[in-house]
Amino acid sequence: MASPTEIKTMQLARLIGTPDCPSLVDVRIDEDFARDPRLIPGAFRFDWTRSLDLADHLRGRRALVYCQKGLKLGQGVAAMLRARGLAAETLEGGFAAWSAADLPTVTADRLPERSATGGTLWVTRHRPKIDRIACPWLIRRFVDPAAQFLFVDPGQVLEVAERFQATPFDVEDVFWSHRGALCTFDTMIAEFGLRLPALDRLAVIVRGADTNRHDLAPEAAGLLAASLGLSRMYRDDLAQLEAGMALYDMFYRWARDATAEGHDWPAALTKG
Repeated sequence: MASPTEIKTMQLARLIGTPDCPSLVDVRIDEDFARDPRLIPGAFRFDWTRSLDLADHLRGRRALVYCQKGLKLGQGVAAMLRARGLAAETLEGGFAAWSAADLPTVTADRLPERSATGGTLWVTRHRPKIDRIACPWLIRRFVDPAAQFLFVDPGQVLEVAERFQATPFDVEDVFWSHRGALCTFDTMIAEFGLRLPALDRLAVIVRGADTNRHDLAPEAAGLLAASLGLSRMYRDDLAQLEAGMALYDMFYRWARDATAEGHDWPAALTKG
C-alpha cells in the first residue's frame, strides 16, 4: 500500500523549478554523498542527527526529505518534522531512485558557501534588465531557494563581493558571467549541470533578448519588451526581482509544457 506521506520521483520532477516545489532536504550520510556529490535541484544538505533543529530552519514550510534509498533516515526525519507540526513527505526510493531515473541534478561543488542566514549570497550591478533577473530566478528555482541577491553600483560589485563574502555574477572578469556568445544564464545552466530541455529552450530566449539577437528565437523580442517594462515599473531592484520571478515562471512553464500549443481567432467551432 502506498504511503500517504511519500511521493514518487516523477511527481517530484513535475514540481522542480516551480513555485509549488516543497523545500527539499538531503539527509544522506556523508559516505553516500561523497560517492555521488550531486543534489536534487533546489535541495540543501542537512545533518540528520540535528532533526529537531531542522524544524526551526524550515520555519513552517512544506518539506520533502530524502536519503539514499528512502528508508530509515528520510522517513525518520520526515516523521520528526511532522511531530513538530510541519507538513513533511519523503521521496520513494530516495536519491538512488532519482539518479536511476536520470532526472536532473545539481553539481554540489559549484554552489558557493552559504551565508550566516542559511542561503547563498550573490551580488551584481543594479538596475537589472534580463540576465540579472533570469539568473536569480534560475538560482532560486533550481539551486538555492534561500539565495539572497545584492544589487549595487557597477563599480562596487567586486568590492562588495569581497567585503561581504558574496559571489559576483554578470560582470566582466568573474566566473559567473558571459562566455563568448553565451550569457551568464547559459553559464549557470552548464556549470550547475542542469540538464532540462525546457531550460535549454529558455536559455536561447534569454540569450536572444540579452544580446539583441532576436533571430535566435521569436520569443526573445517579447522577453525584452516585458523586461524593459518591468524595469520602468519598479524603482526598487528587489521588488523588480520578485515581479520578474513570476515572469520567468511563465516562460519556463511555456518552455516545458506549451510550445506545441497555438492560439487563433476566431475560435474553431465544433458541431454539437
